Amino acid sequence: MQTVSPGAAPELLRVAGVEKSFGGVRASAGVSFVLRKGELLALIGPNGAGKSTLFNMINGQLRPDAGTITLDGRDITGLPPREIWRLGVGRTFQVAQPFVSMTAVENVQTALLSRDRRLFDVFSRAGSHRRDEALALLEQVHLAEQADRPCAAMAYGDVKRLELAVALAHRPRLLLMDEPTAGMAPGERGALMALTRDLVRRLGTTVLFTEHSMDVVFAHADRIIVLARGQVIANGPPQAIRDDPKVAEVYLGSWASAAPGRVQ
Repeated sequence: MQTVSPGAAPELLRVAGVEKSFGGVRASAGVSFVLRKGELLALIGPNGAGKSTLFNMINGQLRPDAGTITLDGRDITGLPPREIWRLGVGRTFQVAQPFVSMTAVENVQTALLSRDRRLFDVFSRAGSHRRDEALALLEQVHLAEQADRPCAAMAYGDVKRLELAVALAHRPRLLLMDEPTAGMAPGERGALMALTRDLVRRLGTTVLFTEHSMDVVFAHADRIIVLARGQVIANGPPQAIRDDPKVAEVYLGSWASAAPGRVQ
């Protein structure tokens, strides 16, 4: 399948002048950026930079004090999370949250029930709903052989891949990934993000992700936005971010000079 370069693609998400304060603390101070269809955009910054606040405003958990957020031209500012989800915005979390009493395939089937708006249908059962589709999603994240394994017995790296399958069950246009490799071994981190990159390219999904592993960020992001004290201090391709002296001073520190071969 031929893919369109993210740089030439139309925009999907626009964040314009978004502000949010908690008491006297400005968590977001006029944040603005555009995310284009098919792009993998990394959002990085030191603790307290405002990354989680921004994520929570995009998916509706927080309402901005000012500014607008538009999805494919539609104003979604302040809409409730459920409505934003129905418009095609999915999310994974720093700590994976599967139903541990269910098997891997049942977790995906439950997500499919939710997508079909049948989650609260008392006549529906996860085990009988769209099993073939659920198995296909597990195949995409290389978990087909563990389909009937209880989540409680799965390795953490496999649970994170399951979380990706669950998120993709909703067919999101935009996928927000909050620390997708948190808690994973170094070798697993790169594998998960390489898998994510491959899937979003094939499925036409767009990704905004936060991440503390700079190896992951610089190897897989198309573009990087750096936040500090609620403000965007840099926005550009990985090499430009790595070479930015202000970013090195505020966040990257010794990583950039110690890893000359890590940027791809």
